Amino acid sequence: MSEISTKPYLLRAIYEWCTDNGYTPYIAAAVDAHTRVPREFVKNGEIVLNISFTATSGLKLGNDYIDFNARFGGVSREISIPVSNVVAIYARENGQGMAFEATPIQAEEASDAADEGARAPALSAVPSAEAEGADKDKPGPDDGGEPPKKGGRPTLTRIK
Repeated sequence: MSEISTKPYLLRAIYEWCTDNGYTPYIAAAVDAHTRVPREFVKNGEIVLNISFTATSGLKLGNDYIDFNARFGGVSREISIPVSNVVAIYARENGQGMAFEATPIQAEEASDAADEGARAPALSAVPSAEAEGADKDKPGPDDGGEPPKKGGRPTLTRIK
């Protein structure tokens, strides 16, 4: 008997945490032949979607697929994303959430992807400055020594 992945349970938990705290849940997903999304909004083989109650209709966070209807440019579209393609779920307001590794492509899909020259994106862990033993007073490469700005819109930064 194969074990069920923890990923759909973690997605539902983060979604519930976001809604309970009044945050807007967003997901980032890799787009492939099994993903049904508006292709005009896909960038670099990925799409970021608002999955809040107010932005979706009929949201189902299942073990295999995330299905819902959403409006894009005033037109209602059916969205279907395999859970294995979800690479992150986070709150728009503060960027807190969880990132996942892309699930390896199955053998028959790998040959199709190789034919098309496609490659599934993957996330990797980046060690923190403390883990590397860096000086805490020394600014990191991205912060320029300035404290984080208050307000504004947080962004999810993925490092490949």
